[in-house]
Amino acid sequence: MLLEILTPERRIYSGDVYGVQLPGISGLFEVLNRHAPMVSALAKGQIKVLVNAKGTNNQQFSIEGGFVEILDNKATVLVEGATEVL
Repeated sequence: MLLEILTPERRIYSGDVYGVQLPGISGLFEVLNRHAPMVSALAKGQIKVLVNAKGTNNQQFSIEGGFVEILDNKATVLVEGATEVL
């Protein structure tokens, strides 16, 4: 699945991933390969990029809120106030 995380200023992540965990306004949810199309609002929290199925090399980003669109095996995340968590 292709994942893009974008802010108004720049692209902070782009690449093929196993999945992504997102802080939805009703709670945390996960999107994996071939997920059904959807759009969801995101709350303040952390995005966890699942780079591979083994759980290694994962990346995390702290966000203030935003939106995600899942369409054609691509997740586009539009966020405000994103910083990488080391």
